[in-house]
Amino acid sequence: MKIKKVIIKDDKKIYWREKDLHTQYGYIKENTLKKVKTGKIKTHLGKELLVLDALFNDNLEKIHRGPAIILPKDIGLILSLTSIDKNSIVLDAGTGCGVLAMFLARFCKRVYSYERNPDFLKIAKQNLKEMEIKNIVLKEEDVYDSINENNLDLIVLDLPEPWRALKNVKKALKQSHYLVCYLPTINQVSELIENSNGFYHERIVELIYREWQSDITKLRPKSQMIGHTGFLVFLRNI
Repeated sequence: MKIKKVIIKDDKKIYWREKDLHTQYGYIKENTLKKVKTGKIKTHLGKELLVLDALFNDNLEKIHRGPAIILPKDIGLILSLTSIDKNSIVLDAGTGCGVLAMFLARFCKRVYSYERNPDFLKIAKQNLKEMEIKNIVLKEEDVYDSINENNLDLIVLDLPEPWRALKNVKKALKQSHYLVCYLPTINQVSELIENSNGFYHERIVELIYREWQSDITKLRPKSQMIGHTGFLVFLRNI
């Protein structure tokens, strides 16, 4: 079941689906939460909370997790630099718990997502059902062996050895269109570039993400930041 409301107090988020909400600040009756749309609300203890409607990213925070995911900071770059649109047919592998596939599905006509680990695939299926996303086709397949689709507008590989799939990628991907590989180490990047004949190497990107505190009395960067997560290698099929 999807999250319906996000309740915020002192920068802490509480997620509500159904039934009465019990918090450290007091409780709020289910009927009250159903009636309120957005704005301020008080618990039975008189504590004031902020209520917002849950959006896609709010629900994404509460999905079932399995393997490590590509973070939104990196996904945003994929979405913005690959020229995909509402008519695009794309493929990603491996699926993991489905985060990248779900982001792609919001922008594209259809997403094919390959995952060879049946346990991860089970998690992804559950997440897609709860997020009510219908334009993703999950497959227990291995892109190292084959890609069954063709004429694709984008392929994204979150795999340890993407160079092993390049022959299959080249056949399945439209000419001039993008292959994006997400790789944690520069050794993997080097191996990919050395073995990617037939592709134009457009860019290698590492994105660092730093938030600032929103307290107006002490504006400064937060003490912790999201540093290195992975390298994004953008290749074009030629």
